[in-house]
Amino acid sequence: MSQIVYDALVIGSGAAGSFAVKELTAQGLSVLLLEAGPAVGPKDFDPARKKAPASSINIWERARATVKGQPIQARAAFFTERFSHFFVNDRKNPYTAPKDAPFLWIRGRQGGGRLHSFGRVLLRWTDEDFKIRSRTGKGVDWPISYDELAPLYDEVEAYLGLYGNKDNVPTLPDGVYARPASLTPAEQVFKEAVESRWPDRHVVSWRYISPDAERVPRPLREAQASGRLTVQYDAVVRRITTDDKTGHATGAEFLDRNTGKVSTVRAATVVLCASPIESVRLLLNSASTNHPGGLGNRSGALGRYFMDQLPCLAFGSFSKAKGWALDESAPTDPFYNPSGGIFIPRFGEDDAARGDFDYQGSVGRAPVPDGTDARLAFFGFGRMLPYADNRITLDSRRKDAWSIPVPHIRCVMHEEELALLRRQEETLIGMIKEIGGDLEFIGSPTGLKEMGKGAFPEADVFSRFMFRKWFRKTMCMGAAIHETGGARMGETPKASVLNPYNQVWDAPNLIVTDASAFPGSGVAGTTLTVMALTIRACRNLVDQYRAGQL
Repeated sequence: MSQIVYDALVIGSGAAGSFAVKELTAQGLSVLLLEAGPAVGPKDFDPARKKAPASSINIWERARATVKGQPIQARAAFFTERFSHFFVNDRKNPYTAPKDAPFLWIRGRQGGGRLHSFGRVLLRWTDEDFKIRSRTGKGVDWPISYDELAPLYDEVEAYLGLYGNKDNVPTLPDGVYARPASLTPAEQVFKEAVESRWPDRHVVSWRYISPDAERVPRPLREAQASGRLTVQYDAVVRRITTDDKTGHATGAEFLDRNTGKVSTVRAATVVLCASPIESVRLLLNSASTNHPGGLGNRSGALGRYFMDQLPCLAFGSFSKAKGWALDESAPTDPFYNPSGGIFIPRFGEDDAARGDFDYQGSVGRAPVPDGTDARLAFFGFGRMLPYADNRITLDSRRKDAWSIPVPHIRCVMHEEELALLRRQEETLIGMIKEIGGDLEFIGSPTGLKEMGKGAFPEADVFSRFMFRKWFRKTMCMGAAIHETGGARMGETPKASVLNPYNQVWDAPNLIVTDASAFPGSGVAGTTLTVMALTIRACRNLVDQYRAGQL
């Protein structure tokens, strides 16, 4: 394979990689996609796997997955056995973290990456995120603004066919929606209660995509249909190769996941989309004469300024609404549960309790007997600032199943985050209580707080005991699964790895378009912004490639 020179090499096939191959093939380039895991098809979505959990905590599903080699993946807040094959085997894919700062790295290696297991919620970011330094004096500004990304947000949303509504919320810009999204009757009551009490707080529906009936993500399918895409599955990339004279990327060296055979591929341009931690690990492992500290690490920023959003999880009931309802906005899928729920964006400027956090949840969607109080569940996401000492490094003492050094992940909250997380939790507790709800627990990396009947009152004694025992290992940093940073963009190469178009400063024919490029953590899901940035970066790369500027 080393004799073939492609126009572009794309590493990773998730949210970023699938849009990269779509864009590059549409522009007429010959593209090779390297995916570390196997191909995914209809067989992986067997409806027989869709079984009701034995309990609301599903402790036995997690226990079985742990025994099979997924002790980390089984700690994901909403893990089920149904999706276990869309998560990695932790024994083959280890990593390390400080003993006093555990990190939960939830990951998938297969065609489509985590697109098969994420919540499918796609939310826009705003200049509250992109221009945070200018507005608050904290963090760093991105080298791009909302106005620059807005047309690309439009494009991605129109392409994917979002469910959503025009909500006119200043802190959550409206998008392009193919179909309306519904709230349950209980969520309507909840919305009215919150918005009448706090006019500057808004309760809106999720903006989401339904499961792809073809099972292979649409952008990946279209790239394959172009005839210009070659896909190599089970290809574990261990380093990006570079030219000894120019320092520019020349391709990649990879191993066959099953046989261990080493191969090298050459390409004129490289697009790295392996997910934040994995992409940084790969850049660090690609050190060379021209890049002694790792590929693109002239500033010393590679691996630094790593973040995840501050997680908190809460369950309870809402006495003002009874029973439950099935959301029929989207077609019923034989494998996935129905999508939908509510989202409470950043509060308005005039709200005294406003903070850099938001909440995603549901009310009245969990089955309960008629006449019973509706169930509610919320997951909060808070902003984390970028710190140089929160970083990804290589742990040379430990290797994965393919003898590649594993990442060491340090992601520690500073006092700023601890104070914000306290406020995030207190605000949710106060809001639920004020409108007549009853929380049973709320928890975060700072611990578990039980109230009233306590966590999961209907579960058996053993399951409740295990839930309490393992809570800190489940709700630690990483639990939000919105990790960002490590190879951030910037205006100059002094303190960044990438330029404003995601190009590595010292190797401009290499772009990194997953969330490792993010200079800030934001407070909403990263996926839509990753997709938009990927399109923007790939178009710029193609323009420069054709102009002979690389």
